[in-house]
Amino acid sequence: MATSGPPVDPDPRPHLNLVFIGHVDAGKSTTCGNIMYLSGLVDERTIEKYQKEAKAKNRDSWFLAYLMDTGEEERTKGITIEVGRTAFETSNRRYTILDAPGHKNYVVNMIAGAAQADVGVLLISARKGEFETGFERGGQTREHAMLAKTLGISRLVVAVNKMDDPSVEWRQERFTDICEKLKPFLRSAGYRTTSEDDVIFIPVSGLQGDNLKEPPTDPRAQWVIEKNLPTLFSTLDSTKLPPRNPDAPLRIPLLESFKEMGVMVTGKIEQGRVQIGTPCVIQPTNMKTEILSIYIEDTEVNYALPGENVRLKLKDVEEDQIHRGFVLSSVVDPCPVVAEFEADVLIVELLEHRPIISAGYSCVFHCHTVMEEVIVTRLIESTDLATKKKTPKPRFVKSGAFVKFRLQLQNSACLEPYTATPQMGRFTLRDEGKTVAIGKITAIIPNGKPYGGRDNTANLEA
Repeated sequence: MATSGPPVDPDPRPHLNLVFIGHVDAGKSTTCGNIMYLSGLVDERTIEKYQKEAKAKNRDSWFLAYLMDTGEEERTKGITIEVGRTAFETSNRRYTILDAPGHKNYVVNMIAGAAQADVGVLLISARKGEFETGFERGGQTREHAMLAKTLGISRLVVAVNKMDDPSVEWRQERFTDICEKLKPFLRSAGYRTTSEDDVIFIPVSGLQGDNLKEPPTDPRAQWVIEKNLPTLFSTLDSTKLPPRNPDAPLRIPLLESFKEMGVMVTGKIEQGRVQIGTPCVIQPTNMKTEILSIYIEDTEVNYALPGENVRLKLKDVEEDQIHRGFVLSSVVDPCPVVAEFEADVLIVELLEHRPIISAGYSCVFHCHTVMEEVIVTRLIESTDLATKKKTPKPRFVKSGAFVKFRLQLQNSACLEPYTATPQMGRFTLRDEGKTVAIGKITAIIPNGKPYGGRDNTANLEA
């Protein structure tokens, strides 16, 4: 419920959006629930209520997950379906938590959550057999890590969870073995595993709360203290803020619209700033509007800067005129509406029964909050990554190829070249529920002429 009273200036503490990702049953919701408890956001009476509810379902250890998984289906099945959302703070920073589903059937929802995030917390189950299941081909550990990088998450905290499990008992050898097996894959996804600015590994127990806010108290975890490994909270507080540009043209990819004393929309400010009274345009429909109110969590504020997940009340629009994937943008420099574009694409792994891509190949395109059908209309050039040999106009490409495509969307969407707005120019291609390729938009095609876009990546504020 929003606070009453006049709008205030936003909290000046830096803000980070965290998405918790990883294979199903890695402990994401339980860890998020414990963070809420350790941050003083949940009282003992609520915890006791959820303990009784979980026990009645014969799922005693799920009670903390109920703080994030609020739907009855989620609680009964023990899996996250929608992206859970909450907020907590430390003395130094404010955080928004996005608890993404780990089941492969809900990867689309995971993508929507990760598209709003600055930092990824990759939960790995250390329990015997569970790490191996999540990491093997087809497991969501691999797909989630790759999607996180594609969606612009350059900082990954790998939290090796369930270290207190009887099959692990806080053994340092298990933690080290998991880290060493993950590093080559994370490097292949684009992360620098030798740099703690990119990837850091920490052991935790999401259920017991060990090494989340405070170092572990379990005697078997003494090695964590001896090695001076950081807690999750201290790791997040020391994370470098991503580049943000409040002076660039406004871009807010929208997630949803709803009625609450007027029409409200939600989304993350990717660049620019909003303030009450700001005139805006909603693309791709070119609908003019104005910002009437701005909310960060439950506080009404005068303005908001890049990186904030906001709720906005808009003027002169109806709920059914706004859909996920629309973009609220500057009137002076609105987001382009694109039907055709060129892109550099890495083919990750194609389906066994569709082992090549040629002109006419169709799949599902994901970029920020957009999800659209797309067709490859032209193969411009392919590059052999081993020899760097280029082949112009190849007839087809296979898994592992790096290729320049021209693609056509079924419906126009709000996109920009990566050099203009990185968050609007990274994308993923998925086919039959599997990620097959990742890419960056190099040029959009207005009236058949490629346009590389202005360069908004300069002069970004750290």
